[in-house]
Amino acid sequence: MLVLSSSAPPVLEVCKDRVSSSFSTSSSSSSSAFSAVVFRRSFFTRFNSSLICCCSSKLKLMADTALPSSSSSTSASASYSAAAKSVEEENHEIPVKKEDDNQLLRSRTYRNVRSAEELISEIKRESEIGRLPKSVAYAMEGLFHYYRNAVLSSGISHADEIVLSNMSVMLDFVLLDIEDPFVFPPFHKAIREPADYYSFGQDYIRPLVDFGNSYVGNIAIFQEMEEKLKQGDNIILMSNHQSEADPAVIALLLEKTNSLIAENLIYIAGDRVITDPLCKPFSMGRNLLCVYSKKHMYDDPELVDVKKRANTRSLKELVLLLRGGSKIIWIAPSGGRDRPDAVTGEWYPGTFDFAALDNMRRLVEHAGRPGHIYPLALLCYDIMPPPAQVEKEIGEKRVMSFHGVGVSVEPEINYNDVSLGCKNDEEAKSVYGQALYNSVNEQYNVLKAAIHGKQGSGASTPTTSLSQPWAS
Repeated sequence: MLVLSSSAPPVLEVCKDRVSSSFSTSSSSSSSAFSAVVFRRSFFTRFNSSLICCCSSKLKLMADTALPSSSSSTSASASYSAAAKSVEEENHEIPVKKEDDNQLLRSRTYRNVRSAEELISEIKRESEIGRLPKSVAYAMEGLFHYYRNAVLSSGISHADEIVLSNMSVMLDFVLLDIEDPFVFPPFHKAIREPADYYSFGQDYIRPLVDFGNSYVGNIAIFQEMEEKLKQGDNIILMSNHQSEADPAVIALLLEKTNSLIAENLIYIAGDRVITDPLCKPFSMGRNLLCVYSKKHMYDDPELVDVKKRANTRSLKELVLLLRGGSKIIWIAPSGGRDRPDAVTGEWYPGTFDFAALDNMRRLVEHAGRPGHIYPLALLCYDIMPPPAQVEKEIGEKRVMSFHGVGVSVEPEINYNDVSLGCKNDEEAKSVYGQALYNSVNEQYNVLKAAIHGKQGSGASTPTTSLSQPWAS
C-alpha cells in the first residue's frame, strides 16, 4: 500500500532489538476476530531493500549484470553456479535473543477500541503526541473510511465488527513498525509466527471480494501445477498486475482447492511497497523477492551503487531458490500495474517486457531442475485501483470497493515449440514473449466478460473454463 521514505540505510546490517506481536485468529467465510497476545524481542538480520508486486524492469536490471548476453548453455550455467555458490557462502545463522514471554514491551493502542469514533480518536491522539507522523495519521483515517464504506456495501453480516477488528489490528501493526521499522531481506519469507501476517492479509481483503461474482479459470491446471511442485519442478507465472491486492486475491481464490500454491507463491516485488507504513504489514505476510525498481533506480544518485548491489544479491537469491526446486514464482513482465486507456477508459494488461521475460526463462532453464512457464491473468483492479498515472512520490490515495475478481491460467508455453522456425534469438525472444502476452490478454477478456459483462461461467471458452471452486 504506501511508502513514506525513499532513503536507504546500509546494505546489510544486524539491527537492534525488534518487537514482534503475536495474535490468534479465527474466521468464517465472512468475518474474522483478532486479539493481540504477546510481544517478544528478537534479533533480525535485515537487508536494506526498499517492496508487492513485480515489475519486469526490476528483473531485467538485476539480471543484466549476471546473465550472459546470449542463451549459451555453458556461459549461462557458469554464471548460474557462481551466483548460487556466492549466496551459499554468505548465508549464516543469526542468534535469536528472547525475553520473558510475559513482558509487554509496549502497550498496543488500537486493540481495545470499541467503535469507529474511538479508533479515529486514537489515531488523532497518536499524531498529536508525536508517535504517529501526521502524514501517516491522515492516510490512516482515509484508508479507514474507504475500507469501511466498501465492506458495508457488501451487505455481509457483522460488517461493522469486521471492519473494526481488521482495521484495529492493521493500525496496531503500522504503529509497531513505525516505532521499530522492519527491513526486508532480499528474499523474505512470509511471517506466520508468532504473528500470522499471512492470515491477517487474507482476512483483511476477504470482505472486499464478491465471491458470488468471482471466477477461477482452468482450475485443473492449478492442480497440475501443484503436482509438478511436489515432484520438485519449478513453476513461473507470467502475469499482468492489477492492484496492490493481487497476492491476496490469488490466495483467496485458490485457498480452498490449492493451498500449496496460495501459501507458497513467491512474488518478485518492487522497492516501494515495503517502505510504506500502511503496506508493510501485508508485505510481511507474503513470500517476496525484493528488488529495486529500474524506474526509481536513479531518484537519488548517491544510492545507485547501493541499489545495484542489492539487486545483485536478490538475483543470487533467485538463482539459489530455483536450484532448490519446488518453487512457484509470480512475475509481472509489464513493469508495473495495469492502467486504463487514456481515451476509452478501458482496462487491459500492460505490454510485456520481452527482455525481462527472456532473462527469467534462461534462469529457469539453467536451474538444474525441470521448469515450466505459465501465462496467468488477473482481473481485480476494482477493489483497489491504482492511480490513473504512475506516481513518483510515495503515498498514493487508496480507494476501495466491494467487487468480483478473477484469476485464470492456461497450459504452459514451451519456448522451443513456439520459437521453432525463428531466424535468430531476438526473433525467438519476441515470438515467445508475444505468445505469453496474447494468452494473458485472451484470458483477461474472458474474466472481463464473466465479471463486468455479467455472463458468469457462460463466458467460458474452449481454452478457458470458468468455475467457482469455493462454492462446491
